[in-house]
Amino acid sequence: MNLNSGFAVRSRFTNITAPFMNNIQTFQVDQLAVRVYPGQAELSTDVAKIVHDHLVDTIAARGAAAAIMATGNSQIQFLEKLVALGGIDWGKVTLFHMDEYLGITGEHSASFRRYMRERVESRVKPKVFHYLTGEADLPLDECARYANLLRMQPIDLCCLGVGENGHLAFNDPHVADFRDPHWVKLVRLDDACKMQQVNEKHFPSLEAVPPYAYTLTIPALLAAKKVICVAPEKRKAKAVKAALHGPVSAECPASALRHAPQATLFLDGDSTSLL
Repeated sequence: MNLNSGFAVRSRFTNITAPFMNNIQTFQVDQLAVRVYPGQAELSTDVAKIVHDHLVDTIAARGAAAAIMATGNSQIQFLEKLVALGGIDWGKVTLFHMDEYLGITGEHSASFRRYMRERVESRVKPKVFHYLTGEADLPLDECARYANLLRMQPIDLCCLGVGENGHLAFNDPHVADFRDPHWVKLVRLDDACKMQQVNEKHFPSLEAVPPYAYTLTIPALLAAKKVICVAPEKRKAKAVKAALHGPVSAECPASALRHAPQATLFLDGDSTSLL
């Protein structure tokens, strides 16, 4: 990994020794802390522990916690390890997810509600898990309902991923707005985003992917007190390079993280292969 050549690095690479790994590399780009791991297993283990400790500490301090969680194939290992850790009083945790396809039910195989029910809610039994209703009769009212829930509940933690086109949630480049006045909105998905869903086996073809989806906006996601962004795998390498090397702009929505001092970006050797 070459850290020179136009990279806005604010501190040197540092190696950290941990009981379960020998080589975590850390640096900072603008206000964003970045941590690079040898592989996805080490990354997921460390992120799960960091998220676990943050929720435990928040509950100890306030008696409750609230978090926004991401879906996607790249989040599965992290979520598995977080759930397996134990020690979190999930009955004091309010959870939200960050996006859902317009028009599909919660039983659809690609539904993010189903993803979260099966991987998180059914296993840890949080105080409540607030879901976006994909098949709502009045979609704009559904946006307002969910936005109101978010605004009434200070968010202690947001766990994000990065899409192959650089999106955060479903804020694809053509609809991303770093100063969005909305907290939840309906967006048209771009073809790159839809093809990612096909390649991840959630839909059989590009035409089968719903054209529109609900998404939390970038200001809503980054309103959290702590932001954890997990972006492993080689297919994310191009987006990671754009986020860290390129301009901070909606052309790569993940670049917004560089102006979020409460955020940390977690990468592995594959996702940093183009740096």
